[in-house]
Amino acid sequence: MKRMASRKIEPASIQPTSAQVGAKIQDLADWRGEMLARLRALIKQADPEIVEECKWVKPSNPRGVPVWSHDGIVCTGETYKNAVKLTFAKGASLDDPAGLFNSSLDGNVRRAIDFHEGDKINEKALKTLIRAAVALNTSKS
Repeated sequence: MKRMASRKIEPASIQPTSAQVGAKIQDLADWRGEMLARLRALIKQADPEIVEECKWVKPSNPRGVPVWSHDGIVCTGETYKNAVKLTFAKGASLDDPAGLFNSSLDGNVRRAIDFHEGDKINEKALKTLIRAAVALNTSKS
């Protein structure tokens, strides 16, 4: 019987987590990459201590999904053919006075914002929403 050589299996990605998100954005060489990059910058401005990484790597999505966390998931950044979706893990518990949430409105936990090509971002309201999500995660009540 022929003996198979053992080989070391490397993790799916050995890039630092921020580099993983950057690589995901670079792979999107269209308006979706630009939108995701802008959203990423706003998220980091709203909470400089936020941790970003890519999760849920699979063959159909080899770069995974960008995830921003601070004491738990704050939001994820999924990309689709016609939208970039920012999903807030506990969005149903957040006040949204500016009415940013426009997707996943029927759920009991999550809420999302779909951004389409050419959409303007209400930067002030988005940063307020990010900060509220972080505050919810960090509250010990």
